[in-house]
Amino acid sequence: MPVVRTISADVARRTALAAQGFADPRPTGPVTRRHLARVLGRVRLLQLDSVNVAVRAHYMPVFARLGAYPRALLDAAAWADSARRPRMMVEYWAHEASLLPVADWPLLLSGAKRPGWWRHYAELAEREPALVADVLAAVKELGPVGAGTLEAALGAQSRPPGVTWWERSEVKRICEYLFGLGALTTGTRVHFQRLYDLPERVLPPEVLAAHPMDHGLAARELVRRSAQALGIGTEPDLRDYYRLGPADSQRAVAELVEAGELEPVAVRGWRSPAYRWPGAVVPRRVEGRALLCPFDPLIWERERTERIFGFRYRIEIYVPEPKREYGYYVFPFLLDGELVARVDLKADRAAGVLRVQGAFAEPGVAHARVAAELAAELDLMAEWLELDAVQVGERGDLAGALRRAW
Repeated sequence: MPVVRTISADVARRTALAAQGFADPRPTGPVTRRHLARVLGRVRLLQLDSVNVAVRAHYMPVFARLGAYPRALLDAAAWADSARRPRMMVEYWAHEASLLPVADWPLLLSGAKRPGWWRHYAELAEREPALVADVLAAVKELGPVGAGTLEAALGAQSRPPGVTWWERSEVKRICEYLFGLGALTTGTRVHFQRLYDLPERVLPPEVLAAHPMDHGLAARELVRRSAQALGIGTEPDLRDYYRLGPADSQRAVAELVEAGELEPVAVRGWRSPAYRWPGAVVPRRVEGRALLCPFDPLIWERERTERIFGFRYRIEIYVPEPKREYGYYVFPFLLDGELVARVDLKADRAAGVLRVQGAFAEPGVAHARVAAELAAELDLMAEWLELDAVQVGERGDLAGALRRAW
């Protein structure tokens, strides 16, 4: 039986940070599509979320790694096509609803990923096959098109006596069901509203030709991508990145270990076995700062975040306000490879202000230095969001030092 190498928790932490791109320096000049491709090559996907209290979730991981960049650059890479610059990303269910490289679309449709919530609409699709056909025909004629427009178009059609119009909610459900099956995709977004279109009008022919993909091969490839993005992780860590099924993930990990593409390691302080990507880099130190949104892939798996950083983090959006510990939409602050603080942020666009509704330091950190670095990052974020100022409230043990940092 081969000897399993033991590494320290500090080495595991630096490995994870480097894999996610936090050992790379930020660009000193204008951020280009090449920089965006580098980030996407690291993290593999950008999670989408409807909460817009500070900034949409998919924009923030790119800012955390590159600094201020034109958000239109990401919009064009995700939702616009041209002969000179075809789209770089496509939407599908990955970790959750996500933007991912166009070439990865067949992998997620292979069956290796656990079916999403949309599977519950299968009964409706089986019961109303005419609705499915009508939706597909309408998207073919009108797309890219939103669910509301489809509802109006289908509802306006004449029906035989005694046949009612489709319910509005049923049209949306079928759109999401067909999106989950890969029969529809996102053509573009307008004000974050998804406009559906046919895959053949969005994806290149070679990507369409790769679907369907062998289930087992796809599972191994997704775990391989997870390992590259994480650098090091337990089997559940690797599984969670794309929300794979346990059996598929465990089988893929075993096969990759046997092939020498994953290295089993023991991490001091970790209760479970770990696996390291053989190409993972271990920098001697990690420097720099970043604000992390709740859906950043470095921290979205909360148990892993606590294991690697000693940082307990929960999103409190659904917690009643009087019971919240830190705030509604809290950003952990990464400084020189450690999570040292957290801030509850809100972009008050009407007032042109980035509001720090609470600022909290982790135990044992130097408040003055953390506040100075955090203030500089908040200034950069406010400028990036085209806000005029940062205003710090009273909540939190770091709030006073943060106000003084200006």
